[in-house]
Amino acid sequence: MSDEVARILSEMAATSGGDSAGPSEFFLEEATFDEAGYLRLNPDVAESIARGDVASGYQHFVLYGFREGRTLPGTPMEPRNLLVRPQQRSGEADLGLTSEIPFACEALIVSATGAIMLLGWVDDSGSPLKLIRIVNPHWRVVLDTTSLARIRRGDVESALGKPIVHRFGFIAFLYTDETIESGSKATVELWLENGAQLQMQVPVRQFGELELRNTLLTRLADADFHGNPLVERVACLDGGLGTQIVAFNRRLVASPYTESFGKPAGRLRGSIVVCLYGKAEYQFAQNALYSGLPGIEEYEFIYVSNSPELGETLMREARIGSFVYGTCQTVMVLPGNAGFGAANNAALRVARSNRIMNVNPDVFPRDPDWAAKHTALLDSAPPEQTRLFGVPLYYDDGSLMHGGMHFETDDSISVVDGRLTRRKLLRVEHYGKGAPPESTTFVRPRPVPAVTGAFISSDRAWFEQLGGFTEDFVFGHYEDADLCLKSLEAGTAPWLHDIRLWHFEGKGSTRLPPHEGGSAVNRWLFSQRWNATVARNLNGPAPTHPLITGIPELPELPDDPFGLDDLEGVR
Repeated sequence: MSDEVARILSEMAATSGGDSAGPSEFFLEEATFDEAGYLRLNPDVAESIARGDVASGYQHFVLYGFREGRTLPGTPMEPRNLLVRPQQRSGEADLGLTSEIPFACEALIVSATGAIMLLGWVDDSGSPLKLIRIVNPHWRVVLDTTSLARIRRGDVESALGKPIVHRFGFIAFLYTDETIESGSKATVELWLENGAQLQMQVPVRQFGELELRNTLLTRLADADFHGNPLVERVACLDGGLGTQIVAFNRRLVASPYTESFGKPAGRLRGSIVVCLYGKAEYQFAQNALYSGLPGIEEYEFIYVSNSPELGETLMREARIGSFVYGTCQTVMVLPGNAGFGAANNAALRVARSNRIMNVNPDVFPRDPDWAAKHTALLDSAPPEQTRLFGVPLYYDDGSLMHGGMHFETDDSISVVDGRLTRRKLLRVEHYGKGAPPESTTFVRPRPVPAVTGAFISSDRAWFEQLGGFTEDFVFGHYEDADLCLKSLEAGTAPWLHDIRLWHFEGKGSTRLPPHEGGSAVNRWLFSQRWNATVARNLNGPAPTHPLITGIPELPELPDDPFGLDDLEGVR
């Protein structure tokens, strides 16, 4: 911005007096200036730009148009995607060209802590939707397209008689982290690129945070898309919607209620952290099947519940289990489903050992002396082999479920309206999945790219240095792989050690519709963060990462490593 433009902007702000019919404090941001609308209303300015007289419509208005009384489009000038408290104004700006374009705002839902969700559709096949303004007696907000997921609506296509490839529907979401008074109604304005403006009154419904998050994720999971649903569902999170969902989800981690049962007989060698969701019965089953085994007396159990309705049952079962089996255990009840990462991290508050073992509720001993083996390994193996490691897990039919994990990249494609797009999405695969029980190829001790969160044993100091599990993931998925990649980046490879357990995969929790939406967010987030790292030397079952192969990477040589270019002309 030139000094002249900056000086004139200051004068405009000083003389506007807060009148929304003229330039206001909102107008000072170039990002809110409707460039296309200004040029549409002032075609001679477009000609001036073509001649090179001015650089843009914004520059023309600041330097000349404001004093000339040039016509401005009625596009809202508020900052985008920020909650604004209303001020006293002498009048409202012209709302622009009204139109008979079909549209509907079907639900406006807010939470008291700053989340806003709007569901609806609009026939913007003639001119694209540019932004949405929501005006409430207590607040107002302008959402641009980065806060929207555009989705297919078959019911709208049928009603309009327009079987065209167009995403009529939208899911709008913003998390402001500010107190929101719901009010009874709000005015929703839809602004199109051609200047058309649509408006309707919508009831404001207030939800609790968990209810709003689950509703949003369910809508995302159920949304229909043209093209490849997986690619398009993930792609709709790119502009800013995914970041908003992640920020809101992190808001849901709250203080737990904690109670301990039993006392350790001596020094504890490990804290077995088990995250429970939807099912309480696995707590007592683990108490029964882990107790009485060699070395287990040196370990405590910490059960963290993401289902507060199970709290009373878990407390009772812990009291009985401690009395019957002599187990030392703590029950931590969270006020809602904070997700796998946050729940496991919360256990650090009460863990009484220097070894954190994150274990699924459906994991049980296959080796009766597994605890003694685990302790002996900690005492004998080099620290770099025990800072973070996993173990072989077996299905109930005896076949191998997990012998370490590696990364694969799906080069996914989607075709919409004749245009092909490609997207690289990461996923994890298990070494030896389905191998017969007698197979030893995949269970030998070795460094691996990652291990499953169904069983991870970590040095507590290392776990804390890595920041624990990343809490940005929704509900649970990819936290284990993310932790392992963080460890690799910090200089220690995950290991697999031959201590065998059963894993009744998928039996220890209840999967609901919101989890499907959460899975899309998690795969988007994981791929965003780690695509480049995996592509470098961790892709596929035979990665070349030096911490895994033991072979150091050669430094990149310069284009002329031997200085031959300097010998040009020398004979």
